[in-house]
Amino acid sequence: MSVLPLVFTSGWASGINAYAVVLLLGLLGATGVGDDVPAALQRPDVLIVAGLLFLCEAVADKVPYVDSVWDAVHTVIRPVAGAVVAALLAGHDGSLPELAAGAVGGSTALLSHLVKAGTRIAVNTSPEPASNIVLSVVEDLGVAGVIVFAVFHPLAAALIAAALLVAGATVVIFLWSRIRRYLRGRRERRAAKRQPAMVRGAAPPG
Repeated sequence: MSVLPLVFTSGWASGINAYAVVLLLGLLGATGVGDDVPAALQRPDVLIVAGLLFLCEAVADKVPYVDSVWDAVHTVIRPVAGAVVAALLAGHDGSLPELAAGAVGGSTALLSHLVKAGTRIAVNTSPEPASNIVLSVVEDLGVAGVIVFAVFHPLAAALIAAALLVAGATVVIFLWSRIRRYLRGRRERRAAKRQPAMVRGAAPPG
């Protein structure tokens, strides 16, 4: 139970930027700032890979429509990363607390990922790219601030993460009509592209 607030917070943050979570926790542990960071996250190879992937996400996450494609690819990756980080934080290989922590971290990461992806779809309906850049920077700073804060004050950080999750879900619900129009338009465009190809491929009448 003592590690549950940190598990919840890391899960929320992983749903937004899993690579930043791994990188930050690893650096905090490697520098001795965070005493409870698992050794697996402090390994140099893990930090290097997480750092490179974080740089890739930092670029892709700020480009309109590319960010939504990136989110779609990470629909599985972020919840899995959230579950793995949570299980490592809980420790005790194969124990019930570790499995429970993994479930909490993974499900929280999935929820925050869906909120992030839905928000980005709504933002992409706007023609200018500045909103994507601003939102991406705010997300990155929010993840960094909450994760660092969670190392020192896990319960307070968990309450902040929960409030942000609820606020994000409320925004997505409020913007749902815009998101639905975007998804419907994308399906129609795909159908329109397939139709000429089907016409060209059709056999002439005998």
